[in-house]
Amino acid sequence: MTLIYGHRGARGQAPENTLASFQACLKTGVTRCELDLHLSLDGQLMVIHDATLKRTTGRRGTVSQYTAAQLMQMDARHNTLPWPTACPIPSLEQLFAQCPFEHWQLEVKETSKSRAAAIVRAIDQLSARFAVQDKIIMTSSARTVLRAAQRLTPHLARGLVAEYAWLDPIKTAQRYGCSMLVLKSTLANEQRLRKAQQAGLHVSVWTVNEPALMRRLATYGVDSLITDFPGLAIATLENH
Repeated sequence: MTLIYGHRGARGQAPENTLASFQACLKTGVTRCELDLHLSLDGQLMVIHDATLKRTTGRRGTVSQYTAAQLMQMDARHNTLPWPTACPIPSLEQLFAQCPFEHWQLEVKETSKSRAAAIVRAIDQLSARFAVQDKIIMTSSARTVLRAAQRLTPHLARGLVAEYAWLDPIKTAQRYGCSMLVLKSTLANEQRLRKAQQAGLHVSVWTVNEPALMRRLATYGVDSLITDFPGLAIATLENH
């Protein structure tokens, strides 16, 4: 059976990486989600894709220049789907408290060694506080993050996000002790998928929004797919 993860909540239905988006995902019956994390100035885990604020809030500067309290006052509806009410940038703590997902892919976008270590430790502490350590996987395309996670939080699951095939993604995932390979859909051919699964990796493919591709990947035996339209994915795959 192919599992479904909502991409940044339900990005095709509500402003991405906002509480509204994650609630929209849960309403479809999809209880797994993927999201992106950056650290605020005061070391809080904030749910936002870009390191900069411009695209989703229209504000200047980076996430790391503002405190969590300041970020949670910013409206993240800029350049997204129309939405009737303000959608503040949420903290991961808020989502853990309010959204009962059964599994979370937490993608960390960080290249600095010191910040990678800080974010990995923060995820460990917060997931322990909410007793969800077995319900999360830290994913990243950054070797700095995977290395920090392997060293500092070996008890937490890790996943490699692979957008390009110029470095063998399967070997790279194994090098960092990953249990998941998160493949861009253009890399998800049947041969690579089988090879990854034979190496013991859960293969998750992003971003899968077309029903024909959903069905094809399910036929290949993909473990999970990440989609902007979780409701559509459920409708497409329930009869597959």
